[in-house]
Amino acid sequence: MLLKGEISNFKHHSRGHFYFTLKDDKAQISAIMFASNSQNVVFKPENGMSILVEGYLTVYEASGQYQIYVKKMDEDGVGSLHVAYEQLKKKLQEEGLFDQKHKQAIPKFPSTIAVLTSPTGAAVKDIINIVNRRYPIAKIIVYPTLVQGEFAKDNIVNNLKQVNKHGKADVIILGRGGGSIEDLWPFNEEAVAYEIFKSTIPIISSVGHETDSTIADFVADLRAPTPSGGAELAVPDQYELFNYLKQLESASKVSLKRLLSLKKERLSRLKSSYVFKDPLRLTESKSRRYDHLKDKLELLSPINRITQSIDKVDHLTMSLNSYFERYLTKRQNDYVISINKLELLNPLNIMKKGYSVTRKNGKILKSISQINKNDELDILMNDGSLKAIVKEINKGE
Repeated sequence: MLLKGEISNFKHHSRGHFYFTLKDDKAQISAIMFASNSQNVVFKPENGMSILVEGYLTVYEASGQYQIYVKKMDEDGVGSLHVAYEQLKKKLQEEGLFDQKHKQAIPKFPSTIAVLTSPTGAAVKDIINIVNRRYPIAKIIVYPTLVQGEFAKDNIVNNLKQVNKHGKADVIILGRGGGSIEDLWPFNEEAVAYEIFKSTIPIISSVGHETDSTIADFVADLRAPTPSGGAELAVPDQYELFNYLKQLESASKVSLKRLLSLKKERLSRLKSSYVFKDPLRLTESKSRRYDHLKDKLELLSPINRITQSIDKVDHLTMSLNSYFERYLTKRQNDYVISINKLELLNPLNIMKKGYSVTRKNGKILKSISQINKNDELDILMNDGSLKAIVKEINKGE
């Protein structure tokens, strides 16, 4: 039997069973879907979702209520695969798997291309033919891959791991021809999406026809509308390269001619330059500069500076000696003059002329008024002394 209704009170048991109430605006019924059947549901049931179920009615003896055992479940209005596709797309987008910042650049000139597709389908032939026509120097490694059916998901994941492990390919083309959403479903699997995201080798997704879109297309580094388009995006066109090289060659010739012409003009100007007419003029300023620097270096040479210092010390020594000689001579002359002056004032010299010195009690007498009769006097003469007693005093006028 088939029933249509809205999910309410949904519970997902840890063992995989679904328990929920199926209701409409007039009635409701309890429903159960065992794990053996629920594992085939590709979308995530949620409260409020309108669904179509197929199953059979039973009576729950403990309460005497009717319930339905569900064997198959689809969303009402759109297919269950479409619902699962939209749910996974939303989840992966929120996780950032579609963000442009994670996209790897496709190499411009790949040397090795890994192709993951069916080895017997039309897609692999198209890819090989286009690559060989556009860029025959590229090596193609085909990894036979299941692209449809329940085992395709694991096979795609394993082959992506193998390509990355081998590390020989520069780019990966993952794809197949067109088909229904059921046929293309392996490329909408969550495990495939995560493996594409983890790949360190850039991936071009080329699944189905131009109007088909899979989860793999959003996660891959580049999306191609068809397998043929994937091959065209993976390699450059050799004829376009040849034309580009010819353009470069032509432009290079023009540039070389222009450069050669400029060099010839410069050579002509150089030949007419005074340097070539009178080459010695080129060295004159350099020679003068050299002489100037040489003289300057000689002046600044440590040996010269030491010699100058020695000469200066010698000069100062001579000046000091001369000064001391003059000073000593002057002092000697002053000494002689002082001696002569002292000699002139020496009483002994005067006494040699007949003069004498008279003392009384040790004092020199300068006046007769200092003498009394019978005083004892000491008379000093040039060659000796004598004592005398005053007998008579005669005062002068």
